[in-house]
Amino acid sequence: MLKYLWDPANAITITGLLFSSTSLFLALSERLELSVAVALWAVLSDHLDGFVAGRTKGRDPDVAKMGASLDGFADIVYGAVLPAVIVVQVSQASPLALATATMLLVAGAVRLSYFANFGRSCDECFLGVPLSYDVPFLALLFLLKPLIPAEAFSDVVSIGFLLLAMAHVAPVRVPPLSATMYAAISIFAVASSAALASRSL
Repeated sequence: MLKYLWDPANAITITGLLFSSTSLFLALSERLELSVAVALWAVLSDHLDGFVAGRTKGRDPDVAKMGASLDGFADIVYGAVLPAVIVVQVSQASPLALATATMLLVAGAVRLSYFANFGRSCDECFLGVPLSYDVPFLALLFLLKPLIPAEAFSDVVSIGFLLLAMAHVAPVRVPPLSATMYAAISIFAVASSAALASRSL
């Protein structure tokens, strides 16, 4: 089965999983800003693997099928598991954080299962907000943390992600990102990662 990883797009997906694993370790070590900084590179990997897959000529169909499944598992890790862990860590395991983390995991699994079976709608829109929005939203909250009262930050994070979890499975149509938006998000991810890493090092 490892032979399917000798594919540029699938190798990038695995690299994203390595970033997610490192980010998870940092989150559990209570180095939350650095965790988010690393998680942003998992987002970048997710954006890049699809770009590379679509431009790899003569890609074996079995490699592509393996890549699609691998990408889904990578998405649930960085898009749901990792934010859920950080939400719990931020709130020091409050009941609200438990509810939010549970909603994130359930909504993430439902969202990705729906997409794996039905894909985009006939107008090429996603149904529900994609999980790839979670880590950039988390980065934004941490960047704004100095402006939020310390005693309110954990509730802001938990409530924000509770709403985002509901948006993942809401009957809303989300258009795919344009090349310009991908570039803007990539720039935001790199800049935010550098800013958050510099705070924690």
